Amino acid sequence: MKPKFNKKLYCHLFLIMGCILFANDIQAQEHNYPPEPSRWEADSLGNQRAVIKVENPIEEVITITIPWRNRNVKSEQLVYVVDSTRNTIVTETKQFKMTPEYGVISFNTKGKKGIYYVYYLPYKLTGSSNYPDAVYKTTKLSSPSSDTENTEGASVIRFDAVDSFNSNDPMEIIATKDEEEKLKNENPNRNYLVFPERRNIPIKMKQYLPKKWIESDIKSTFKDETRPGENYTFQLGVWAFRNKLNDVRITFSDLKDKNGKNMISAKEFHSFNLKGIDYTGKPFRKTVGVKKGLVKAFWCGVKIPESIAAGSYSGKATITTNNQKPTTISIQLDITDDIAKNKGIDKPWKQTRLEWLNSTLAQENSVIEPYTPLKVSNNTISLLGRNLILNENGLPNQIQTFFTEEMTDISSEANNILEQPFHFQLIKKNEGEIQFKSSGISYQTQSPGLVSWISKNISQKVNMTVSGNLEFDGHVNYEVKVVAKENVQLRDIALQIPMQNSAAEYILGLGHKGGNRPQNINWKWDVANKNQDGMWLGNVNKGVQLSLRDERYQRPLNTNFYLQKPLLLPTSWGNNNKGGIKIFDENSTTKVQAYSGAREMKKGDTLFYNFTLLITPFHTLQTNKQWENRYYHAYSPVEEVVESGSNVINIHHANEINPYINYPFIATEEMKSYIDAAHEKGLKVKIYNTIREISNRMYELYPIKNLDNEIFSSGEGKGYSWLQEHLDGDYIAAWFVSRYKDAAIINSGMNRWHNYYVEGMNWLVQNIGIDGIYLDDVAFDRVTMKRVKRVLTQNGHPGMIDLHSANQFNERDGFNNSANLYMDHFPYLNRLWFGEYFDYEKGSPEFYLTEVSGIPFGLMGEMLQDGGNQWRGMLYGMTNRMPYQEKKPDAIWKVWDDFGIKGSKMIGYWVKDNPVKTNNKEVLATIYKKDNKVLVSLASWASSDTNIKLNIDWKKLNLNVKDAKIEAPEIRDFQSHQTFQPGDQISIKKNKGILLTIE
Repeated sequence: MKPKFNKKLYCHLFLIMGCILFANDIQAQEHNYPPEPSRWEADSLGNQRAVIKVENPIEEVITITIPWRNRNVKSEQLVYVVDSTRNTIVTETKQFKMTPEYGVISFNTKGKKGIYYVYYLPYKLTGSSNYPDAVYKTTKLSSPSSDTENTEGASVIRFDAVDSFNSNDPMEIIATKDEEEKLKNENPNRNYLVFPERRNIPIKMKQYLPKKWIESDIKSTFKDETRPGENYTFQLGVWAFRNKLNDVRITFSDLKDKNGKNMISAKEFHSFNLKGIDYTGKPFRKTVGVKKGLVKAFWCGVKIPESIAAGSYSGKATITTNNQKPTTISIQLDITDDIAKNKGIDKPWKQTRLEWLNSTLAQENSVIEPYTPLKVSNNTISLLGRNLILNENGLPNQIQTFFTEEMTDISSEANNILEQPFHFQLIKKNEGEIQFKSSGISYQTQSPGLVSWISKNISQKVNMTVSGNLEFDGHVNYEVKVVAKENVQLRDIALQIPMQNSAAEYILGLGHKGGNRPQNINWKWDVANKNQDGMWLGNVNKGVQLSLRDERYQRPLNTNFYLQKPLLLPTSWGNNNKGGIKIFDENSTTKVQAYSGAREMKKGDTLFYNFTLLITPFHTLQTNKQWENRYYHAYSPVEEVVESGSNVINIHHANEINPYINYPFIATEEMKSYIDAAHEKGLKVKIYNTIREISNRMYELYPIKNLDNEIFSSGEGKGYSWLQEHLDGDYIAAWFVSRYKDAAIINSGMNRWHNYYVEGMNWLVQNIGIDGIYLDDVAFDRVTMKRVKRVLTQNGHPGMIDLHSANQFNERDGFNNSANLYMDHFPYLNRLWFGEYFDYEKGSPEFYLTEVSGIPFGLMGEMLQDGGNQWRGMLYGMTNRMPYQEKKPDAIWKVWDDFGIKGSKMIGYWVKDNPVKTNNKEVLATIYKKDNKVLVSLASWASSDTNIKLNIDWKKLNLNVKDAKIEAPEIRDFQSHQTFQPGDQISIKKNKGILLTIE
């Protein structure tokens, strides 16, 4: 027998619940901070409950229909019933019907009246603490019988959420199917309906209508209030209930006042769903449809002129599709007379920052310090410490650097990287190489920040157009367009790069950890599993990174998520996995051959053999800044930081002033107060803020989710319960912090959120006073990196950026190298922190040099995992960070200060004429030289404890051997005090070392 269901009671209860929650919704748009305490333990009972009042029960077992109208309830969802008076779970329960609209349950009160809680979405957490997955508990339904009618004396008095953030406000309380059908029948001549909504009531569901829309008349007029100068937004919700809608367009008329004298121009209106400006500054349009039966929110924006007169302004918005009749909505905006401060962006809960999605802030390619303007002389383009010399075919003829081996100076002596020029080979099947006639170099742009050129290379069968550009930091971008003039069979299309052996001593990439380059490498494409499309080859003071791409290139996801959005195999270079890279030595030349294999090109076929280069190093080492800036990587009282000897604070997320990951716009008052206090003590403060994932606490969550997968990656959903209950799936769940119930969502990659990010960084500098940012792995490219550096350093701000990376050389990250992956970003960093999962005990000196230290790129770094190896770290000027690692760096900092390391010249063990060497090739020496003394760092890779002697060029040290004093100062957790005479043996423990002063 079907359970009976009191429809009158059902509607009455819902009306009460809707009014209460609607009132809460209007006030809840500004997030509560600190977050409100949970009313109960959600991870045990779930986030939602119905409150049942039992009065004078006639029977012990009561039956009740609960109209929760919750889209997340499935047919076998388990419920818990709790006796609130005794705080105990009622064990004798039955569930007869479970639907998103309502449920019918019974439970045994044992004759006791009172309040009972029905928790109707309990779950259990699986996975890890930072990557949880809520699995909703299920049960088998009981068969309904004649006694399943609602029991008198029991009623639903309200619905609760564990906190307001979990509330199913009016936009998540579903209409019933009967109510939807009634609405359809009331509109027999319409195939879709449009529901305008204010900005503070975001449309959240796509598969259900909110009950709010059923209860109110369908409005053809939208009214709201705004202020002069405000970034105003609103929504047009489109329900395609009969047919799929193709290519939805929205047009606007001018909005005019009653006299028609003043107006808001139609040109100022736009829909964020349909058009915008991408992260590179280029306008775009999107074709957007609505699937049959679904709801889509079209978010619209208008910049209200600051000079507009107060009054009521009216106009129209027209929604058209290419397969349905248009719908017109009248718009009335009442403009007040108080001008919005700062365009209203200081109140982001009003969605005033959505305009940031289309920002072009800091897009100009202006030169950023310490770089210098580009200079062109014939075919030579000069930049800081480097030259790119072009051949007539547009490819590099020679690449030069001028950095010294020490990496602390730029000399006048060129370090050539190439043995011979770059050369593209197009080899015909059975006929040999195609010979091109070049048009020569034609410069297209010559500016301080960018020089671009083109060269057309013509042959009988194939044309090859080479377009290139060089930026001020050493990034070279090539587009090589190959067009078949007739059908042609090719044995190969390959790029040959003959390098000097000395310029290819080390490698990063192609499945090789940083270190000495093997003599022979034969690499093949495997984008499904490997985040590999090129490599860096180089030495300490000269090198080049090569990345192979085509016109479809998209930056993949990284750091735990590569396999969910991997590289696209380039049609050209990949050639259905026939392509690859070979590297081998031939006499004094290291030959790099990027090949693509045999193929047929039909007449008119076009292939793009694009590639990028990074000429390294980017600049000299900034050693004084390494000694001066001492990092404290935690949120602690300012006084504790001062006492530690640190002077730069990195504020991670998940704390009181930066609670939500990559969304530092909630606890802004708390953050500013802390930063102001730190500045008073002479400290700098940087905050954790990147893009890879975004907190679910972001004010713009639902507008962004309604942009389909432009900003949030498509995925299987799941993750923490809040995400599952409020986002309708199709996302990738990311980092979770239980303390703040902060559940992040993965960013899709290169999209308009980068524009928002740049604007947000600018706001943080100008309004909160941050001194820089801490990047924890990076999900944006060099375009955004340059923009961020510009806004961080504007008007003399420090703009400090340090990058931490977890070791990317693993299966889930596609076996890339952190340094190779982020080399695009290195020109704008101040320090590296590589990093989690790096093995400092097994890593070779070459691994330290190339993957950890940053030195071949003009950077310096610090160690993280288990505090690093402090003896080996000092060879590269590295310590770990305060405060939480067991062996803290302050004792070494004291040695730096006692010695006076600031102003010293660092001469690494890799420098051929280093004045201090050892007699054991497995014990290396780096020195920090001053006029009359030197600090010597020794570190061992010997397989056991060993004794060594120093080979010292006293003349180069400007010291007299007869008067020299050699001392090992006492350093906590590092070494005991010792003294030596020149020529003495020095004992070095396995995997350790010693610091010596000589004066």
